[in-house]
Amino acid sequence: MKVSGFTFIRNAVKYGYPVVEAINSILPICDDLYVAVGNSDDNTLELIKAIDPDKINIIETIWDDSLREGGRVLAVETDKAFQAIPNDTDWAIYIQGDEVLHEQYLPTVREAMLKWKDNQMVDGLLLKYKHFYGSYDYVGSSERWYPHEIRVIKNNKKIYSYRDAQGFRKNDNEKLRVKPIDAYIYHYGWVKDPRTQNAKIENFQKLYTPENKLNHLKSDEFDYAGIDSLALFEESHPKVMHDLIARKNWNFDYDLSMNRTTLKSRFKRIVKKLTGIEIGYKNYKII
Repeated sequence: MKVSGFTFIRNAVKYGYPVVEAINSILPICDDLYVAVGNSDDNTLELIKAIDPDKINIIETIWDDSLREGGRVLAVETDKAFQAIPNDTDWAIYIQGDEVLHEQYLPTVREAMLKWKDNQMVDGLLLKYKHFYGSYDYVGSSERWYPHEIRVIKNNKKIYSYRDAQGFRKNDNEKLRVKPIDAYIYHYGWVKDPRTQNAKIENFQKLYTPENKLNHLKSDEFDYAGIDSLALFEESHPKVMHDLIARKNWNFDYDLSMNRTTLKSRFKRIVKKLTGIEIGYKNYKII
């Protein structure tokens, strides 16, 4: 069984993406890995080149900054990396620049790949998520956060990145058939110093909003206080994240008694607890 990793990145240093940690988290189960490195204003390209030259293949790309509808350019860049994967690869594992796969789940992912490799009904594997917010000590606990997403797909070039690269579809807008596995992606997109987070959000607006409708942020620092519900994270972070966590240079403390959830969220939580069924939009078909 051959496994290839793939991802895309641009301005990782400028906007504080832990892309080195992201790539290193999946590298142990990859035979090779393909990175679409976009035209950047920092040393992102050099950063990627230094990770593992024997395994990593770089595709230098130019982002089409005119693609401002729904973050479409993110999917376009994802597809460039996926299409570069050679035909002899069986599985492709995808990681975004602010996601990390905990090392404890590497055997689980590989075992699932082996189990479903030759099953033509299975298009991909569905992973669980922990979304960190404000600091490395808190995770989102409301239903606003997506609980699962596809991060492992068969090397079928009829599969493509969907919308703003959150998930995948195939053929003509057909949802992928997936097997859920007990493995977590740790999402750190909402954890960085408030100034960098503010700059990232302002830049991200440009991927979704026409120039004449942009709302420029009024502050230089992102206000992490505007959140509905968090839980204290009391487990271990992935080993690849330890050095980055040790260098954290800002404080975020949250009073858990301030948690608030909507009636809709509470209803969803009760239904899940009683039936195991998750209510809401799903960009996949569980089989």
